[in-house]
Amino acid sequence: MSTEYTATNNNTQRVVLKQVPGVATSDGDGVKLTRIIGSPYLDMLDPFLMLDCFESDDASDYMGGFPTHPHRGFETVTYLLNGRMRHKDSAGNEGVIESGGVQWMTAARGILHSEMPEQEEGLMKGFQLWVNLPATEKMKDPTYQEYSPEATPFETRDNGTRIRVISGETDEGTKGPVINPHTTPTYMDVTLPADTEFTQSLPAEHNAFVYVVEGTLQLTNVDGKTMSVSAKNLAILSQGEQLSVKSGDGETQFLLIAGKPLKEPVVRGGPFVMNTRAELMQAFDDYRNGKF
Repeated sequence: MSTEYTATNNNTQRVVLKQVPGVATSDGDGVKLTRIIGSPYLDMLDPFLMLDCFESDDASDYMGGFPTHPHRGFETVTYLLNGRMRHKDSAGNEGVIESGGVQWMTAARGILHSEMPEQEEGLMKGFQLWVNLPATEKMKDPTYQEYSPEATPFETRDNGTRIRVISGETDEGTKGPVINPHTTPTYMDVTLPADTEFTQSLPAEHNAFVYVVEGTLQLTNVDGKTMSVSAKNLAILSQGEQLSVKSGDGETQFLLIAGKPLKEPVVRGGPFVMNTRAELMQAFDDYRNGKF
């Protein structure tokens, strides 16, 4: 179940409720990664079930990849900063994403898929986000969206700010290509020059967080004081209509992710996320009986 975070916030500005560190772990065939959501520090942030960061220039850390495995009841989002990775699934979808590309797979009633590196050396760096589906969508047919770096808009501002927009819309009107009517997410990769301010409007009721990839980001906490969030840390934000942040004394890169909370029961086991234990057990039975 999700942990609810609330804060008294008398204006429309979002503030930091809690800062969360990532936890080193591994998944797939021994891929080393950092788990940011889905850890003992943050179980989930409705509708976001998991966020992993994989980052290594040692091929032995990632070459095993993520061989064929099942999913049901949610969506997986893979976004690459560096490297090449091939997706293949049982619905007949297949493609390779590169730096700046994204794959948004809606597993729904069930799918088998694999994600394997398309490189034998060099830096592999990216993220996988799990987004929950409402109960009405969990048993529908799976779907798949894939966008190349050229298809994910890249906004550059006069002050040097750079934003890759996967979903949602920036305050200057750049729209991401991913369409998701269930949680209407915002997913932006923002890079700020040193000592640069950034503001972004968000739906007031959406849950949101920032994850600092590189550098240091300055935000406001619940006491109205400025706080710094350093690289490899996540900041859970209060609800509100606008986020205002500022980079530290060096270039800063961060993910800004927000989505509509579903406010439904969550029962999960491994690769399946349902609303009841009976549904979860049915998912395991269906997988064992070859119904995916």
